[in-house]
Amino acid sequence: MRRTSALLVGLAMVASLTACSSSTSDASCTPLAESGSTVDKVKVSGGFGELPTAAFPTPLTVTKTERKILVKGDGAPALPGGAVTLDFSIYNGETGEILGQTKYDGTDLQTSSLDDNSLIHGLVATIQCANAGSQIVSVIAPTDLLDQNGAPVGNLGKNTSLVVVADLISTSLAKANGKDQPAQDGFPTVVLDANGVPGVTVPKTKAPTELKVEVLKKGDGPIVKAGSSVTVHYTGVLWSDGTVFDSSWSRKSPATFSLNGVVPGFAQALEGQTVGSQIVAVIPPELGYGNQDNGTIPSGSTLVFVIDILGTTP
Repeated sequence: MRRTSALLVGLAMVASLTACSSSTSDASCTPLAESGSTVDKVKVSGGFGELPTAAFPTPLTVTKTERKILVKGDGAPALPGGAVTLDFSIYNGETGEILGQTKYDGTDLQTSSLDDNSLIHGLVATIQCANAGSQIVSVIAPTDLLDQNGAPVGNLGKNTSLVVVADLISTSLAKANGKDQPAQDGFPTVVLDANGVPGVTVPKTKAPTELKVEVLKKGDGPIVKAGSSVTVHYTGVLWSDGTVFDSSWSRKSPATFSLNGVVPGFAQALEGQTVGSQIVAVIPPELGYGNQDNGTIPSGSTLVFVIDILGTTP
């Protein structure tokens, strides 16, 4: 049985996010791990996009993390502070036991920011500077498997290395980086903190009865198409009182999903926008959750989303 263990979650999310700026060129990207004789001992069957199997002699350990690009992709590089979406398999280097594995069918992709506040350092070293579309194998040293308290993740022994096989599905921006646009009358006011996290103030006026979209930053990246997959950071508030009901920022990771799987107003607001843009979408109940409660969202609510468009795939 394929498992997504607590260790997998621990590797992917160990602390609060401190987003940093993401370069748009790989010229300034410095890899944190190199190939070596230990990672060369790991034999991987299954190419990019396929459920892999890794075989290696045990115990396998390193004092410095090593990584090897098995399949080099031609997509954008994974840059510090940007978002990455992955499939990956994790093995105990001491025993060869598989500890966690995504399904490799697109249903449980792992999305995170590429920094030491969101990922264990060994995964950052595994991924950084690799191109989207790459398959990577690494042997992560025990010193790169510590949480922020200095303890090994997932009850690993202090001398245990991990073997990771990762498919880098996509790379994205850390936050919207487009050109600022003039504000439109009648829209909520958005103020960003130093990390790009939005604060939203809703006007004390009657809510619009149709979908309204304001572009705060205009990016120059690819266009979001109907039904495509997107990676976004977003905050959602109620028009009625400005209460935050959902935020990817508070979960410390961008969200990746298909536009076919969200409320119609959210999808319609994103379609035709460009990566790098930040928009405000005011969604009437008919294009949101209608006349039914949804968690903390009362029936008949007009929703306001501030959305950073970080990446898109067909």
